[in-house]
Amino acid sequence: MSNPWIAVGALALVGIAIPMSMIAVSTLLRPSVPEQGKRAIYESGEVPTGSTRIRFNIQYYMIALLFVVFDIETVLIFPWALIYSDAVAEFGLTRVLGPMLVFLLVLVIGLGWAWRNGAVRWVSSERAELKSQL
Repeated sequence: MSNPWIAVGALALVGIAIPMSMIAVSTLLRPSVPEQGKRAIYESGEVPTGSTRIRFNIQYYMIALLFVVFDIETVLIFPWALIYSDAVAEFGLTRVLGPMLVFLLVLVIGLGWAWRNGAVRWVSSERAELKSQL
């Protein structure tokens, strides 16, 4: 009698051994030529000017997070909508509709909170403001 977990353990061992052996072989075979040019910031052949630290607007990340949340919401609502009529026939309206309404309520409250705190308000540039005044 063989244990099925032996196959899982062997697969995990192989899955770890192959990448580690590839890293070890590449470390041994690669040429090592230390020079200052390798440590310079790559700017397409141009001489670097200014700081490499750029301040990104946090608004990009907020919009991306909201997109992910509502994208996942769509992924969760779609299968529920497909089985809705069959589920209502089997379990009843309140047992099927109740949890989904709670789920949607939590999402609407989250969207309201984000809206109130300005997460969905896009910050316009001075150039865009000047153009809108003309």
